[in-house]
Amino acid sequence: MMSQKSDIKEIMEQIVQFTHDRDWDQFHNGKDLALALSIEASELNEAFLWKQPEDVNIDKVKEELADILNYAFLIADKYNLDIKEIILSKLAKNAEKYPVDKSKGNAKKYTEL
Repeated sequence: MMSQKSDIKEIMEQIVQFTHDRDWDQFHNGKDLALALSIEASELNEAFLWKQPEDVNIDKVKEELADILNYAFLIADKYNLDIKEIILSKLAKNAEKYPVDKSKGNAKKYTEL
């Protein structure tokens, strides 16, 4: 029986292959990938600047969000991190910091609950 490849694994493989095909690995150290992610996040912010949230150009949001996710996946690959594991682990930590009974409908930081 053939196992299906997870969406995350398929995405990761395609992003990594894209960079390998262009010999960009030489530029993709952790620091520069983190900086690139931050710059793309700023470009996402720029899409919302001086607009009401509902007036944003959704195509621009999709492009910038894709760039952010690409760099996040490359950082995970660079440090051999399992994306599913790190997200689920962080959600578990956040669940402890933000219990539903104290945080539901509340925007306060966990130290203020």
